[in-house]
Formats: sequence, C-alpha cells, structure tokens
Amino acid sequence: MAKLGLILGDQLNRDHAVLTALDAGCDRLVMGEVMDEVRYVPHHVQKVLLIFAAMRHHAAWLRDQGWTLSYHAFDAASSVGSFTDLVARELEAGDITEVVVSWPGEWRVLNEIERWAEKLKVTVTLLPDQRFVGSLEAFNDWAEGRKQLRMEYFYRQMRKHTGLLMEGDEPVGGAWNFDADNRKGWPAKNAPEVPAVRGFADDPIVAEVRARLGPELGLFGEADGFDYPVTAEQAALALADFIAHRLPRFGDYQDALADEAQADNAVFLFHSRLSSSLNLGLLSPLQVCQAAEQAWHEGAAPLNAVEGFIRQVIGWREYVRGIYWHLMPEYAERNSLGHDQPLPSWYWSGKVGMRCLQQAIQSTRQHAYAHHIQRLMVTGNFALLLGIEPKAISEWYLAVYIDAYEWVELPNVLGMVMHADDGVLASKPYAASGKYIQRMGGHCKHCRYQVSETVGEQACPFNALYWDFLERHRASLAGNPRMGMMYKNLDRMDEPKRIAIRERADWLREHIEQL
Repeated sequence: MAKLGLILGDQLNRDHAVLTALDAGCDRLVMGEVMDEVRYVPHHVQKVLLIFAAMRHHAAWLRDQGWTLSYHAFDAASSVGSFTDLVARELEAGDITEVVVSWPGEWRVLNEIERWAEKLKVTVTLLPDQRFVGSLEAFNDWAEGRKQLRMEYFYRQMRKHTGLLMEGDEPVGGAWNFDADNRKGWPAKNAPEVPAVRGFADDPIVAEVRARLGPELGLFGEADGFDYPVTAEQAALALADFIAHRLPRFGDYQDALADEAQADNAVFLFHSRLSSSLNLGLLSPLQVCQAAEQAWHEGAAPLNAVEGFIRQVIGWREYVRGIYWHLMPEYAERNSLGHDQPLPSWYWSGKVGMRCLQQAIQSTRQHAYAHHIQRLMVTGNFALLLGIEPKAISEWYLAVYIDAYEWVELPNVLGMVMHADDGVLASKPYAASGKYIQRMGGHCKHCRYQVSETVGEQACPFNALYWDFLERHRASLAGNPRMGMMYKNLDRMDEPKRIAIRERADWLREHIEQL
C-alpha cells in the first residue's frame, strides 16, 4: 500500500512539503494539466503556457530524482476535468491509503480538496505551502485582536524574523522604509538607459505546449511574446540578471510610467519580472531577498532600491496571502462602496483612446505583464473612479496577468485597487486624477485627451471621474484623515463647476465604450 502525493501546478518548488513527507521508494506522485484550471477564467495564453511548460519540466526533474510520477497532459478533447477527477483516476488502482497535498493557493481548490475524504473515501493530509517565509498560523496569531491590520507593522516583524537588512534589532540605515526615495517619475530628458530583460527562447517542451493551446480555448492575449523562465535554473539566471542590471535603479523608478515613445524597454523599466517565478515556486522568497541584500552589502545597489524590493517580497506578498486566508471566503463578496458598473470591453481589447490605459492593456495583451503602478494607478485607478463592480475587475486581473493567483490577486484588487473591503487592506482609496499620471511619466504628452482640462470633450476622463468619485462617496470617505486635503480642494470649487464635473462624469459612464 502506498501514499499518493498531488503536486499542484503552481507549486513547483523543489522543497515541496509533499516530497519530504513521502518516500520515493514506495509512494508515488501525480500531476495533471486540468481542464477546469484552464477555463475558470479566460486566462492569458502565456499564463497557461508558462504553467504547463513549467509543470512538464518539473515532472522530468521529479523522475530524475527517483519518483514514480503519473502525469496527465492537457488535451482540449480529453483532458482530466478537475483535481477530483485526477485523484479519482489514481485511486482506481486500489493500493492508495492516503492522499497528501500541500495547502493550495485558492479557496475554491481548498474547498474541493476538503471534500475528498467523504467523496473519494480516502484519508487526505494537508501540509503547509513551502513557497512562503511565514506560516498562516503565524499570520493569524499576529492579526488576532488587532483593531487594524497594516502591512507596515507586519513587514517589520518579517524583517526581524528573517534578519534581512537588520543590525541586531534595528533596521539598517536607521529606518524601516525608504519609500519616500522611490517615487521618481520618468524624466522627459536625460532618462537612464533601460537594459533589456533576460528572456528565454522556446525549448521543445514550450513548443509542444504552445501547439496545444489553440484559439478554440478562448484564451486571452498573444502567445508570440512568451519568454518567461520555465525551470528553476532559468529563474535563477533571470534573478541574477535583475540583480546585476536593474536592481540598482529599481527603487528610484519603481513608480515611474514611461511611454513607449520615451524609452526602449518601457514595458519593464527596472522591474524584476520575477513574480511569476516566485508564485510558481521556481524561486523562493528568501533566495531573491538574500540576493538583493548581498548586492547592497557589496555596494552594487543602494539601500532604497534593495529595501523597496525586499518589502515587496516579504512585506506585501506575504501580507496579502495572510489577509486572503484570514478573511476568506467572505472576503470575496465585499463591495463596501457599492460599485456596480460593468467592465468596459476595451479592458480586453486595449482599443481605447487614453494613452496610459492603452499602453498598460497592450502590454498586458502582449506580455501578460504590467508593473504595479500600471495595475494600481492606471487600470486600477480608472476602475475605482468609474465604479466597476469589484468581482468583474477582480476576474479580469486574475485572468490576464501571468503571476495572478487568487491568494495574491484578490486582496490586491478588491482591497487595494477597489477599496471594496472597507479599509482592511489600505487605509485610504488609491484614487488620483490625471495629474498623478502626468507627474509619473510621459503618457499625457501622447494622449488625445488634455490632462489640464476637467470638463469638455477633450478633458482627461480621469479628472472628472476623480472629483465625482470624491463627491459620490463623501459620506464614507470625508472623515478619513488621509483624505482631508482632497475634500478641502473639492469644497473650494464653486457650484457651477461641480455641476459640470458631475455631468461630465455621468456622460463618461454612459458612453464609456466610446473613449
């Protein structure tokens, strides 16, 4: 009799808890490219390509390590439908006493796994997910009894826990956070040269998976630009490339919005593009943070860049995962601002006249990628101001980005982007007018709309929608101490201007497909 270990497609870390718990000599593993996982949202084709190619490479590695592995490859006509079907097939042999699986990344998958004991009549053991520094139990202990949950305080605990950028009990440089140094816009003149990102050509496995993902699947985006790491070895090369060539300027320009007319490689700038490898388990969070810290020790990268990068990994990444599991499944239903606008069709096509949105969505279509300010302050900010229904925009983010899984996507979108969780994740909405986008880069110079105008046919739509958003939600937001200045500015406007703004915002919502 043997145990069966299920390796989920987004858990390709080589220190997987299942591998430690099982015996390669007598137990066996199963992996499967499951149809339900392809179709539960209209995923970007590059996301499916990455996961399936990485899974096949990982399967080969597991076999090289001596594991007996049953692998079910994707076929549009005959693939395994669900994880339940996958495990049920393996149980048909009759020699399995226990199914062992690591804690999944999405609530719906956990809900499915928890039914197996009764449905499949088998013992099921859930082990911790080793792709994170902290445990869910530790997060819950930290969160218990707190009136407010704030990432900054969680992050400080994680710094102490890991010892990263610490001198004893104190942070190096005398501060926990150097975010004030990391808010430069993209310069119109004398901009730094942006190095190309290390990409990887198709190998035979990638080519084989690519051939199976036809248009009949209804996947989003374009496959031609795919060049992401699909193995741990490739991911390590991508990490080394980031540390050497882009980390030194990452901090300065992490919030910048460069127009493609301004800079080569404007899509990626100095960002790492490592999140897909982290979220698949091809890289570990400590691995990337220690590499960044070492660059600082060697004088190869400044503290503001290294601290800002480490904060994204052991701060935000760990924090949103903790929030997700601490509050699900109720969290997914929140809509505290009562937004109900449908998602404009151009979020999928990119055919919109606003330059910042156009470039963010085109990058998303071509690369399954947009950096965090494009997601938060361009596509996200517009969704917030327009009043898009949170579930609709959350599904879009989950579908279109190569690094998106619900544990990371939902808190970031529902909480940080849409402020739909009544301030659990963020203390104020990340709402801004077109002035913010103008300040951070050069999109506005190449746009059909005028960022200096608020009303009228040529006015930047962000502007009227921003002031109208503040007006519509005055009752719930005006008392927020971080928004006092915004409301003071609104209250300085005379009544005719406020009426004109409201009329412009109403027109935009009614004619949103025409932008």
